[in-house]
Amino acid sequence: MRDHTGTEPGSPRLTKWLDGRLTRLGVNGVVARDCLLAAALTVLTFALLTVLLFFVAPEDGLSFDPTRAWLLVALCCVQAMALCLRRVRPLLCLGVIVALQLPVIGVGLPEATIRGIAPFVAAYTVGSLLPVRRALLTVGAVVLVESLGAVVLVTPDVLTAVAYVSASALTYAAATFVGGYVATYRRYVELVRVRADEAIREQRTKVQAAIGAERSRMARELHDVAAHHLSGMVVQAAAVERLIDRDPAAARAGVAWIRSQGKETLDNLRLVVGVLRGRPGHEDDDAPVPGLGMLDDLVRTAGDLAGPVEFVRVGAQREVSPIADVALYRIAQESLSNARQHAPGAPARVVLRFDPRSVSLEVVNEPPGPRGVPTARTGGVGLVGMRERAQLIGATFTAGPTAAGGWAVTATLPTNGPAAARPKEEAPA
Repeated sequence: MRDHTGTEPGSPRLTKWLDGRLTRLGVNGVVARDCLLAAALTVLTFALLTVLLFFVAPEDGLSFDPTRAWLLVALCCVQAMALCLRRVRPLLCLGVIVALQLPVIGVGLPEATIRGIAPFVAAYTVGSLLPVRRALLTVGAVVLVESLGAVVLVTPDVLTAVAYVSASALTYAAATFVGGYVATYRRYVELVRVRADEAIREQRTKVQAAIGAERSRMARELHDVAAHHLSGMVVQAAAVERLIDRDPAAARAGVAWIRSQGKETLDNLRLVVGVLRGRPGHEDDDAPVPGLGMLDDLVRTAGDLAGPVEFVRVGAQREVSPIADVALYRIAQESLSNARQHAPGAPARVVLRFDPRSVSLEVVNEPPGPRGVPTARTGGVGLVGMRERAQLIGATFTAGPTAAGGWAVTATLPTNGPAAARPKEEAPA
């Protein structure tokens, strides 16, 4: 896998640095870069073979005819030029190089095996680009062809033939192995990079989900606390406004209640903020956490504020999990707050039922009377919060109008049975 510049992923740092340099020079694409490599190796091959044939070999007792020597240099340079095709047509490139290697063997001396740089690079490329099995079969065929060509062209003895076969096998097999190893390493590095990117994306998704869940939790808590108390304060303020001229004493009592309710609202908001921040040892940590045990106070406050509210407990009361205890209380609180807003003055009933395998909470309010004026709707945020709370504890939740024109909210929580039951007779509050 390569980009448009021909750079393979997972390349070493030096290769990436070289890639950046070539890109700035305008050498882009596989063919352009392979042609540049071929040109560089052609110059290098010319220099090395010239030094070898004209300076090193004579000192070792091997004398090459100048014509034969220059022909060897030319053939090896043409091999290097064929590397322009090494990545676009790797098999063709290797075939051309092997075909040129046969006349190199024929022109050379039996005592010396002449081989340029191109065969190593071509075999390396085949090992890095082709599947392992195909690369090995290709290398095996190349070794066989070159060895047979050496036997036919040079007609050596057995030892010389073995030397040619060994040199050919070592050249191509070793280069192919290195190419396969490098390709495998690059694929491994790319796989690690992809998995790291996936892990980062998954972590970001989890963080965003956690942030969203925490925001929903904060919204529910703040809405339940603020809406319950503030809606009561709004109703009481409207009553005080009507009593200012007619009954100043009652108006003053109403203002005092609003002040106390405002203080209670602030205390509850501080409690919520402290819980959300998770501050251990805070002075508000000893404040009671609302639950089903406080439904009597909730019903009494709602009845004093907006109209008659009846509380009925059915069955033997038992403990539920702390999160379910708070959630059911908040559902009752929000239901009574909605009843106060949308059906002011209408009777309401709260039923807490302990069945053998479930605990259910039902809040029903009658339709508003002729003097009750519902307030403007708030967009259904309360219903959304109640439904989310029910889902968090695994309870079923229903909300909708009754046949009489009122409204009913029901939350049913499955339980394992009356393990921690304590008998209590059904009694209206």
